[in-house]
Amino acid sequence: MRAAAPLVDAPHSATADEVLVALRSDSSAGLTPDESRERVSRYGRNELPRAAGPGVLRRWWNQIRNPLVLVLVAAGTTTLAIGHYVDSAVIFGVVVLNAIVGYVQESRARQALDALTRLVRTDCTVLRAGQRHTVPSAELVPGDVVMLEAGDRVPADARLLATRDLECDESALTGESLPAAKTTEPVPERAPLASRSCLVHSGTLVTRGTARAVVVATGLDTEIGAVQGMVAAAEAPPTPLTRKLTKFSKQLTVAIVAVAVVTFAAGVLRGSAPVEMFIAAVALAVAAIPEGLPAVVTVVLAIGVVRMSRRRAVVRHLPAVETLGSTTVICSDKTGTITANEMTVVDVIAAGEVYSVSGTGFSPEGELNHRDSPIDLLGHPALVECLVTAVLCNDAELRHEQGRWHAVGDPTEVALLTVAGKAGLDWTVLRRNAARVDELPFESQRRMMATLNRESDGTVIGHAKGAVERIVEWCDSAMAPDESRVPLDTDAVLERAHTLAAQGLRVLACARFRPRDGTPALDEQDVRGRMMLVGLIAMHDAPREGVVEAVAACHQAGVAVKMITGDHPETARRVAAEIGLGARGGEPAVVTGAELAQLAADAFDVAAVDTDVFARVSPAQKLDLVEAFQRQGHVVAMTGDGINDAPALRKADIGVAMGTVGTEAARDASDMVLADDDFTSIEAAVEEGRGVFDNLRKFITWILPTNVGQGLVILTAVVLGMTLPVLPVQVLWINMTTAVVLGLTLAFEAKEPGIMLRPPRPPRRPLLTTDLVRRILLVSAVLVAGAFTAFQLQQHSGHSLDVARTTAINVIIFAMIAFLLSCRSLERFIAFRVNWWLFGGIGLMVLLQLALTYAPVMQVLFHTAAIGADGWLLVLAFTALTYLVVELDKALWRHKDTRAERVTVQQGKGHRHGTFRR
Repeated sequence: MRAAAPLVDAPHSATADEVLVALRSDSSAGLTPDESRERVSRYGRNELPRAAGPGVLRRWWNQIRNPLVLVLVAAGTTTLAIGHYVDSAVIFGVVVLNAIVGYVQESRARQALDALTRLVRTDCTVLRAGQRHTVPSAELVPGDVVMLEAGDRVPADARLLATRDLECDESALTGESLPAAKTTEPVPERAPLASRSCLVHSGTLVTRGTARAVVVATGLDTEIGAVQGMVAAAEAPPTPLTRKLTKFSKQLTVAIVAVAVVTFAAGVLRGSAPVEMFIAAVALAVAAIPEGLPAVVTVVLAIGVVRMSRRRAVVRHLPAVETLGSTTVICSDKTGTITANEMTVVDVIAAGEVYSVSGTGFSPEGELNHRDSPIDLLGHPALVECLVTAVLCNDAELRHEQGRWHAVGDPTEVALLTVAGKAGLDWTVLRRNAARVDELPFESQRRMMATLNRESDGTVIGHAKGAVERIVEWCDSAMAPDESRVPLDTDAVLERAHTLAAQGLRVLACARFRPRDGTPALDEQDVRGRMMLVGLIAMHDAPREGVVEAVAACHQAGVAVKMITGDHPETARRVAAEIGLGARGGEPAVVTGAELAQLAADAFDVAAVDTDVFARVSPAQKLDLVEAFQRQGHVVAMTGDGINDAPALRKADIGVAMGTVGTEAARDASDMVLADDDFTSIEAAVEEGRGVFDNLRKFITWILPTNVGQGLVILTAVVLGMTLPVLPVQVLWINMTTAVVLGLTLAFEAKEPGIMLRPPRPPRRPLLTTDLVRRILLVSAVLVAGAFTAFQLQQHSGHSLDVARTTAINVIIFAMIAFLLSCRSLERFIAFRVNWWLFGGIGLMVLLQLALTYAPVMQVLFHTAAIGADGWLLVLAFTALTYLVVELDKALWRHKDTRAERVTVQQGKGHRHGTFRR
């Protein structure tokens, strides 16, 4: 049993010495090996328990426990009990086939995800009895003193004891896009997580500097551990498709049982033997159950998975494909999801002139424009000097390897190299021709960095960059357009910087200076009050390419997009405005986590719907927002990549994690993983999901008349005391061949035109609408009438019972072929889209029917006989009648539905939070 760790209450508000005393540790010696071993046994290993996936048997059971499959199991068991072994074998064969398809697909998804999330075991440097040792991070305990440097992954939550220029990337935990500067000074006890500058947290990355820290929390006691606890507590809701199929299955089961009971009662009342009527009732139930539905549902979803895999998306659970098609709200993280988590320079101000910069990310592809025109660097010497300073006073590296740009170092410094490349400057040449001879490294207290560089002629020039306020404070002049010194207008520079910062931009100032007496040594006295301001550089984390179009497509489809981030409100507002999140193209509505915390429950729900951007939110508030949308009937998709996104990913109707930069916690909590982190794939997934649901509805609409019609044929024959037009073994032939050979081809239908122009499906709308139920009953009536009419006419014409039944079978089969062609679109007339699977399926079905009708072996097995020209005329007549009846019904339905759709879309256009008809 794990004991409570001897942690200091709020270690961020205590001094380093107080924390060391409470943990019984020493800053210079750490713990002894014996103390370390004792604490491991007392507090446990520094690991997060990985959720064990379901075992093999559980995964098989998950494939079988589908309500429709359980209905089939019951039917198969019943038929086996009464001695119908062939029927039972066929039904159980369908159950096994369906389970195999689902199991194999989920196994493939699991293997792909395991390959994606496989992480290398991390080691760390720790002091043990005053000596440095490299140990696995899992062996750390509270009280251990660890050494950190740039590039290290922080192994546990720790209180900083000593730092030098320390910065950490905490975006995965806090949502902040910029590295956080760290110090040893305590902060107020109620300081939010992002402001606890004296703590480093497990799983975050050291981007700059070095530090010594004492471990205060390990395993589940860390901030990551707290998030994992929230993930475990967030119960994943059933998907919309699962809910609809469950409800549909229950309704279908009730209907089948009711009809079977009526059949049994009607036969007994007519004087038939109870045992005989029980067998007839079971036969009717078998006829009415759509055996192929579970398998086809699985195959349709699997096809959607394959199509998504072409967009580099790994689907962990089959229903997730369809769920995106039902989505009404997408809640997206900003950093790394909407943006690339790559700082991009957007403006350079040199000698009072503003130069705009195109292009995004770290790739130096783009250009600088002055007054909307491309520039010639020869005519802008002040701009050149500003960019040269940005390159030389810089520790980052940017390399082009294997066709891609790879950045090493602080994202802000990488962005400075990128903008120099866009201007046509070669940073490698500049650095080679102006070697660094000394430097004043960046420190959070100093808020600036300075270097001395010796140029090729031997001249030593100083370069500096940093916070605008600090650089301006230490400048005594500014560079003029002709590179001469002019008086510095401090107020004007600070006002310009404040204006840029209010737009969500990070602003750096660049300056030059000459060392005292030309000596190649550097200290603060060399730069304080002696620098010349050469320019300002404004940058931000730009949206990913294609995100603007993807967001616009979602809005056009009636799907709301909400940005939920831990970043600064103004930064989030700017990005939201760039990607078009504001209602009707206006200013995005922004609410902070602190403001959400003050709202009552009702007001919280209203704010959730009316707000475009949620900034500075905690993981718990992300979860609250998802639940707020779900309470209002929305189907919520949550995208994210950070540890702080995991609880909301788990709770959302579908969680979509980033595969490249995403954390393991986020991927484990998700239903779908985007391997390339491309937000535009979300919009494609919504479209794909709608297509999957359309094809499912087409199949269900098509298959049910076969089952309902056959059930009604048996019921009518029993009630009227007539000879059965179709035998049970013939019923099984019809059910299995049509479902697999014909119905399955609908899974390959292309998406309907304009699928992203219609509003989302109302979450509470049933799988089958009233119009589709009417059409199913209409086609069922045609099949019953056709089967009975053909059966009776053939008998009255003197044909044998087998010939009459064979004619009835072919009437049903070919009428279903006509209905299949009509079901390619449930709203439109003849679909001219090519589906070779469908045409091949029809051809195969015709060949099978000819074999059933004329092959001697088939005649013996299925009690059929050859039919003549008069029989085929009846088949063709009812085939044409079926198609005409359905198309007429479709025309009436489309006229009414189009008017309702037009009104809904017009009411919903420009609406901030999407529309759907309830």
